Amino acid sequence: MQLSKYFILLTLSLFLTNCGDKNSSKQSSLSINTPKKSLMLGDTLKLSINNPEKLDITNVSYQINNKPVESTIILNNTSLGEKSITAQVTVGEKTETISKTIQVFNNIIPSIYTYEIVNTFPHDITSYTQGLEFYNGELYESTGQKKESKLRKVNFETGEVLKNLDLEDQYFGEGLTILNDKIYQLTWQAKRGFIYDVNTFEKLSTFNYGTSKEGWGICNDGKTLFKSDGTEKIFLLNPETLEEQGHIQVYTEKGKIPSINELEWIDGKIYANRYQRNGVLIINPETGGVEGVIDFRPLTKLVKQHPELDVLNGIAYNPVRETIFVTGKNWDKLFEVKIKKQ
Repeated sequence: MQLSKYFILLTLSLFLTNCGDKNSSKQSSLSINTPKKSLMLGDTLKLSINNPEKLDITNVSYQINNKPVESTIILNNTSLGEKSITAQVTVGEKTETISKTIQVFNNIIPSIYTYEIVNTFPHDITSYTQGLEFYNGELYESTGQKKESKLRKVNFETGEVLKNLDLEDQYFGEGLTILNDKIYQLTWQAKRGFIYDVNTFEKLSTFNYGTSKEGWGICNDGKTLFKSDGTEKIFLLNPETLEEQGHIQVYTEKGKIPSINELEWIDGKIYANRYQRNGVLIINPETGGVEGVIDFRPLTKLVKQHPELDVLNGIAYNPVRETIFVTGKNWDKLFEVKIKKQ
């Protein structure tokens, strides 16, 4: 009998506890009201609270991506992409946090650019090009594929390999960039990058990725490293600590652009390959907005056609010649071009 009473009391206690938890976690019907779920750069965002139960709200404060904002905001000085809006709403003595996600699109249609071929140079047809960059007049290249990945310094006029370093077999090489005599080279899915001395190719250190999923492309503006991971995001890295200090999202006036790959910094803009597309995007590094598109599709017909031939990949700006060099994965040619707006 005593045992039966014990089980009855235990069951009743658990039932009452669960009921109390359910009631205490119950939220009101409050929600954040916005004019629409998708806005454009320059639009005015007006925030308010839907209050169908007509509760006595005594205070409301808003944040966008954890930064305090007013209830009315002009979306001028902001980056594009998904934004998390949160509101802390005080009703009586209780404060409730509610949230909503919106998207901010670019407010311009990208300009279309064409190109003029200035020169054509030989390129190693076995190189699965991932990164390409000029530094002090010399061309550096990073190549991919496991057991075939390399870091190289190349004579761009002859195709001669001046210096070569093979990566360990387990690594799939990706993009590279050079800053202050240091080469930063990414690997694909190992979540690890390498730093080398640009003169000796001596490995100085390694670094791990943060929230970015993989290593794809990388460039720099002289102060900050910009890293892509195959999504629409481009991450900003501190070149000393290699910590990710935020990101931008690549958007047009219609929506996000995923598969951002090889990157190059040219005259204050980020130029980016989009994987499996034979073109290059011109991206505003402040907003992530696509301002231009360069159509390089005709170049694929000018290279040797063979079974291993793959897409355009590799952008390098030569500041002395004021030209852009492009090639592709297993292409036998390196093209020097000048671009112009249509």
